[in-house]
Amino acid sequence: MRNKIIIGSFVLGLLAPTAVFAQASTATGAIGGAAVGAVVGGPVGAVVGGAVGATVGAAAEPPQEVRTYVAKERRSSVRLEREVVVGEPLPPNVTLYEIPSTNDYEYTVVNDRRVIVEPRTRKVVYIVE
Repeated sequence: MRNKIIIGSFVLGLLAPTAVFAQASTATGAIGGAAVGAVVGGPVGAVVGGAVGATVGAAAEPPQEVRTYVAKERRSSVRLEREVVVGEPLPPNVTLYEIPSTNDYEYTVVNDRRVIVEPRTRKVVYIVE
């Protein structure tokens, strides 16, 4: 029985990152992974889920130099009726700006918040606070 719990926890730990990937945060990934792992596998599941969630959360964050560049840039803000949410795509009418030295990310300013976007999908991957 114990082996089934450990194996189930490990499998869930591998699946849990899809739920926490959109959060783009190590802390959020760890918390989300631990919570999901605990539901299925108890304490062992919490440990495995938390570790996997933290790893994926860290991988999802744009590099520090990208975040620093976006924080320093000054662009006009676009107004949207809805809140900007990590994992949600921006509408086509929002202009995206290139970030030098990377093709992986672009940025814009929406509702006075700087956001880093995956250019191909237009999904928000990080909100610069």
